[in-house]
Amino acid sequence: MSLEKLCIHTITTKPWSLEEAVENYSAAGIKGISVWEDAIKDLGAQKSGELLSANNMDVVSYVRGGFFPSLNTAERQKAIDKNKQLVEEAAAIGAPSLVLVCGAEPGQSLETSRKQIQEGIEAVLPFAEEMKVKLSIEPLHPMYADTRSAVNTLKQANDMADSIDSEMVGIAVDVYHLWWDPDLEQEIKRCAKHGHFIAFHICDWAVPTNDMLLDRGLMGEGCIPLKTIKQWVDATGFNGYHEVEIFSNKFWAMDQQQFLEKIINAYKEYIQ
Repeated sequence: MSLEKLCIHTITTKPWSLEEAVENYSAAGIKGISVWEDAIKDLGAQKSGELLSANNMDVVSYVRGGFFPSLNTAERQKAIDKNKQLVEEAAAIGAPSLVLVCGAEPGQSLETSRKQIQEGIEAVLPFAEEMKVKLSIEPLHPMYADTRSAVNTLKQANDMADSIDSEMVGIAVDVYHLWWDPDLEQEIKRCAKHGHFIAFHICDWAVPTNDMLLDRGLMGEGCIPLKTIKQWVDATGFNGYHEVEIFSNKFWAMDQQQFLEKIINAYKEYIQ
């Protein structure tokens, strides 16, 4: 069975350095990699890009930008500047897109935070266009609406991408955050129809979930209807990578080579 469309986020195998992740993913026949900011700290963006290129890795995305809202004007500008830096790093490692965890400010309304998110994206966009790096809005589960993201449904992300109206702004569809949404199928169709569908992130929702951030499940372990959602995605003609993004203290504590084997087996059974 082919692993041609399998991509793994470096955060998924967090205990590995970027060099170890590249070596082990490649040895397993996995060429897709999404690189988190922390993974390039030791080597820097330029040398990380050289490492990825030398090993023929296909960099799918750079993670993560965003966090635009704030009560303070200077802080909002600081976020814009930081995102420009991240766009530059994304270009240096060969990533075609920067994933945005958009942020929220609990001291103001979600509507105000969404307005500031759009303003932040629009402020970064000219530089992103210059660097040829797309900006991927990632809607997050409503449990994160306090500080992590005021964009909580695919409809909200679609509306924002439509309003910005740039081929360099799209959406990362993550099953962990969106599986519960009764409008998900139609919004996936809309996302693809309008040319916004940039990325597809997969994992599972553990039952019970012991930590809302650090207890994501391996595909097939939980209650997300993965095969159904993948059918909806496939029906749009989306042909991108299936990106495994798992935050898990349980999995980080185990032997990462064994975990990688579990990822591959689960991918073959539930996604491929």
